[in-house]
Amino acid sequence: MDRIHITGGVPLHGTIPVIGAKNAALPLMAASLLTEETLTLSNLPHLVDITTMANLLAQHGVELSMNGALPGGGCDGRVLDLCGRAVANTTAPYDLVCRMRASVLVLGPLVARFGQARVSLPGGCAIGTRPVDLHIKGLEQMGARIELNEGYIEARRSGRLKGAQIIFPQVSVGATENLLMAAVLAEGETILMNAAREPEVCDLAQCLVAMGARIEGIGTDTVRIQGVERLRGARHGVVPDRIEAGTYAVAAAITRGAIELTGTRPELMVATLTCLSECGVRVEPTDKGVRINAVDADIVGTDIMTEPYPGFPTDMQAQVMALMATARGAAMITETIFENRFMHVPELMRMGAQINIHRASSAIVRGVPRLSGAQVMATDLRASVCLVLAGLSAQGDTIVNRVYHLDRGYERLVEKLAACGAHIERIRD
Repeated sequence: MDRIHITGGVPLHGTIPVIGAKNAALPLMAASLLTEETLTLSNLPHLVDITTMANLLAQHGVELSMNGALPGGGCDGRVLDLCGRAVANTTAPYDLVCRMRASVLVLGPLVARFGQARVSLPGGCAIGTRPVDLHIKGLEQMGARIELNEGYIEARRSGRLKGAQIIFPQVSVGATENLLMAAVLAEGETILMNAAREPEVCDLAQCLVAMGARIEGIGTDTVRIQGVERLRGARHGVVPDRIEAGTYAVAAAITRGAIELTGTRPELMVATLTCLSECGVRVEPTDKGVRINAVDADIVGTDIMTEPYPGFPTDMQAQVMALMATARGAAMITETIFENRFMHVPELMRMGAQINIHRASSAIVRGVPRLSGAQVMATDLRASVCLVLAGLSAQGDTIVNRVYHLDRGYERLVEKLAACGAHIERIRD
């Protein structure tokens, strides 16, 4: 099993290009099921989750082909054609869905276009824990008949889905995306209230509009969709990954270095950049993106609370906790989106971090002058990169085990950090 070896204490300096957002690319790929024409996606990241979604769509019958890259070469502008004209299979099997929760996003498109779907419940998901139930209830409001059999969601419709007013009891990115895709082919108007406003949701909506959908209220919490009978193909560039950009911004801050992030859009990551500014990091917009400068910075503890967009993103909580572990003073970090999101805390404490968890949803972090290298174990995607960031700052050597999680969300992480001066290598066993 691969490991990452880091010798910390080196301030990072350089430039890092930001890839397309995984969390935007996955629903965009699922949208190819909505049309028999070709959907062309550019700026697609090269990640394990993207491969998993490609394999899932291929077994449904979607034809996929790489058709080159946009000017710039390398990992910039990767282009993928997806054509759903030959889709014949409407079952999403457990062996693929269990690898990635976003696989459930094929449910809405399959029911809307083909009238039926059989989609495995995501692995490790009890309905209601991370709200797959909101996907199901919304489709039922639109006229789908749904049963749960042997770990599968079985959905059918008679005629077209019908427009409905759907009020989400809590903000859910996945449910908003799934029902948005279902609604574009439904009969009549669908209104999604308390809808997720994340940039990745907006990116999906804008792509659907390019495919012929009629959507109003993009970027607000009330989205109106007038259903159409069919969608056409389109070309669409995936929005930059604000979480990857935020992660490398923290890498500059935690090592007290300076990194320019190119290809990103600072307006999509205001909460993260505001947090860094409040800590004492200099945030400077550039022609190509944003520069994060923490050279000689006196970084101080700053409280954060995760919230739906435009609030502070839950996917940046672990990274900022690592930074706060090296700051002057104390910080309170409160997680309101997901349970069990502090699994990285014991590993950070192995490196000398001083963290106390209160009521499972809040943590007090008291900064220390220097973290110490140690053997640590990654538990999930964001926890993994949190430990890498801590290792970049720590004195001595850090070994991060079980780093396969990183391949789900970070493209060429080791190479990008090494290019900025990090002493880091991936050890393949």
